[in-house]
Amino acid sequence: MKTVHALLSLLATTTAFTPSPTGRSTTKVSETKADLEALGKKLNPIVGYFDPLGVTESALWGTSNEFTIGWLRQSEIKHGRVAMAAFVGYCVQSNFHFPWAMTLDGTPFPSTSLSPPEQWDALPFGAKLQIILFIGFLEFYSELAPGVGVGSGQTHYTQGGKPGQFPTFDAIPHPVPFNLYDPFGFNKNMSEETKERRLRAEINNGRLAQLGIIGFLCAQTIPGSVPALVGVVKPYSGEVMAPFSADFSF
Repeated sequence: MKTVHALLSLLATTTAFTPSPTGRSTTKVSETKADLEALGKKLNPIVGYFDPLGVTESALWGTSNEFTIGWLRQSEIKHGRVAMAAFVGYCVQSNFHFPWAMTLDGTPFPSTSLSPPEQWDALPFGAKLQIILFIGFLEFYSELAPGVGVGSGQTHYTQGGKPGQFPTFDAIPHPVPFNLYDPFGFNKNMSEETKERRLRAEINNGRLAQLGIIGFLCAQTIPGSVPALVGVVKPYSGEVMAPFSADFSF
């Protein structure tokens, strides 16, 4: 599953935003270029606001700049989180794997003698499909908003909602014991100051993780491209952007 995260992280976009991971938060949502410029200084006082291509003023699909900024900020928080999971997963599954059987017929999980991309290739097609469908469900559910075919959900991030906020599972017909964010409610009494600080840390960590996981994949597929990783990661001759290439091809 971590390899899927790695593949998705390659789509990451880098532009500033202020996510809020819980519906109880009242953290200010930045929607203008001026807000992003102020946030950029807080994230990195040396670099500051960085948008050399002017994408925040591009009014994507003929919409407003506010719509565009909301969409780009959602993209960064989502791919930053995916990249953090991918980077940690890459390190963990390079050294450990579950000791129990992976399938009902007793097939074990792929060995650590394989690199993470090779471990993904070694998974049965059915297992890959389950992972992809689960991720697809989370993506679909996170986009639900009132007035878009449903009566529940949350305000969409392109229409004034909070980028990065994943909805609770309250709208699902059958009970779901835990939410994706803060399943045990540890952060429900967190102060606004702490929320702001942790949100900025998440942005910076996500950006760093995007560089890290891409560095791993480049080192595996382009010999010598990352000198610091020469001899650290195993070469990979497969195609990281074709997750089902080991099962079939077109």
